[in-house]
Amino acid sequence: MILTLTVNPLLEKRLYFDNSEKGAVNRCYKEHFYAGGKGINVSRQLNKLGIENLALTFAGGSNGKILRHVLSEEGINFSLVNTKSETRGGTLLLEKESPKITSYIGLSSEITDEEVNDFNKKLDKMIQNATIVVITGSLPSANTADIFFNALNLAAKHDKITIVDTYGAHLPECIKLSPFAIHNNIQELETSFKKDLSDDKKIFELLDEFYSMGVKMSFISNGDRPFYTTKFDFHYEVTPPKITEKDPLGSGDAFVAGVAYGLDKNLVYDDIVKTATSLGAINAEKWTTSDVSPEEIDKYFNQVEVKQIGKKMKLIDDTPNY
Repeated sequence: MILTLTVNPLLEKRLYFDNSEKGAVNRCYKEHFYAGGKGINVSRQLNKLGIENLALTFAGGSNGKILRHVLSEEGINFSLVNTKSETRGGTLLLEKESPKITSYIGLSSEITDEEVNDFNKKLDKMIQNATIVVITGSLPSANTADIFFNALNLAAKHDKITIVDTYGAHLPECIKLSPFAIHNNIQELETSFKKDLSDDKKIFELLDEFYSMGVKMSFISNGDRPFYTTKFDFHYEVTPPKITEKDPLGSGDAFVAGVAYGLDKNLVYDDIVKTATSLGAINAEKWTTSDVSPEEIDKYFNQVEVKQIGKKMKLIDDTPNY
């Protein structure tokens, strides 16, 4: 079972228009609520891939009640820690005549220390029953960083695989706790580590730094451009497929779900990268988030190029010699 953590969930209200005009009264032709937040998105994608998972998150107020209902309706297996503060909300405008989504995101919840402790108590039990722990997303308040640190320590204690996809001042501390795999984009890493990653050499130096701290797999995405990954201290350049982008929201979460899926299925590294990259690309072609079927992965799987660069791995000929 894969456990996903979302400490900053989002209740999205999606409004669909033929077109809209600023400063005018615009009437939608369809509306619905959608459960958001990076870990929840990962869980949604894992569901589509047929992988057993559990989403652990916060919920509070009127938005929290709706979030519970939406998660249940969608068939996402979840466990909640109740909060006094209202769950974060947002409104997304989708237009037939526009290839992009316009998003308006509300304020994050204020999580109390007591609520953080309640979350950590649930973690202690749930991590023991998980094989992989996915730690993702932004923090609603500074004290919730303790949840990420606690999750990494508990996972190490119980010998569980961890995947981290977060950003901010707490990320360097997460890396020091040696997650198995990490995923970020270049902008997030530059902000979190206060480093200039404008050339390949600096990126490789950071990747090597991650490996020295115990990270086994690193993925640094770069939108629709080629990006770099590492497996141990071997570097790879990945060229994603060419797509017609509709909305990239959640593509990183679909990518992380692909990494978790590949590790769960014991895929070889190249196939993990191709699966994750295909999921991210197909997600960007949709208005829905982390909603890619296994059959759709085949659309781009063989178009993803994974090229080893730098130090080469030695291949051993183990063919029987009679």
